Amino acid sequence: MPNDSFSRRHGFHDDNPPITVWDDAPEDFRHAVLMIAKDEGDLEPHDLREIVCKVLRKRPDPNNWTPYPNVWGEVEYLVEKCSWYRVYDIVEAIYRDLSSGVSHAVTGKTRKQIAFESEISQVMAEFGIGWKLEDGLVVARGEDSYELYLKQAEENLEQVKKPTALTELKEAIRDLSRRPSPDTSGAIQHGMAALECVARDWADDPKPTLGELIKKHSDLFPRPVDESVAKLWGYASNEARHGKEGNNPTREEAMLVVGISATIVNYLLHKTRARE
Repeated sequence: MPNDSFSRRHGFHDDNPPITVWDDAPEDFRHAVLMIAKDEGDLEPHDLREIVCKVLRKRPDPNNWTPYPNVWGEVEYLVEKCSWYRVYDIVEAIYRDLSSGVSHAVTGKTRKQIAFESEISQVMAEFGIGWKLEDGLVVARGEDSYELYLKQAEENLEQVKKPTALTELKEAIRDLSRRPSPDTSGAIQHGMAALECVARDWADDPKPTLGELIKKHSDLFPRPVDESVAKLWGYASNEARHGKEGNNPTREEAMLVVGISATIVNYLLHKTRARE
């Protein structure tokens, strides 16, 4: 949708549907990717064919020369028939191809990359797809409140210079974003590790596990929140850290643990500031 469209000028929009699409790339979305690449990236059919064929490791049809309808039709067919996760590989490849041009002083992105990223992410939200394009990578997303907690945790950890916890949280998000299947155990493990790092810093006690910290420091969490966090730690330890054969956590379970971990990280960071 053009940035100067009637609905955007006047602030009209439909509420985005709940996330229902993870392991798929709907037909309408596949078409939208190509249209956005053409409109926002100024990519011609031959440009798109080169990108798509490179991702899919296909030989361009030497008999197709005319941009429309021949080459465009070839690109549409390839994108329509490829595996769902390859569509998101193609999205990332298109973003990289738009790197030529003047970059924004703050983001380091070109005008075309900014426009492409914005439109793709908006379409994903409109189609209820559980992915978003962020800094050139297709990563897992949640509902608006979930996204807010994760973003706040990242920003707060960066602000107070806690690189270990920040790395663990980012690794959790990466594990949720793996294609074609998320590393749910890894996401839970890294999410809880981020929380454990912050809890250790708050308690100035660098060795104990989170479960031990809760027992040692009664003022770490208010009651009965401490019991809930301890049970969450126990769940993460049993399901992810130690693992159970044939009992891999679901995506929803992993997102729940990572989201709660980010929320508690924010709580502890605010609590640390209040104490200083």
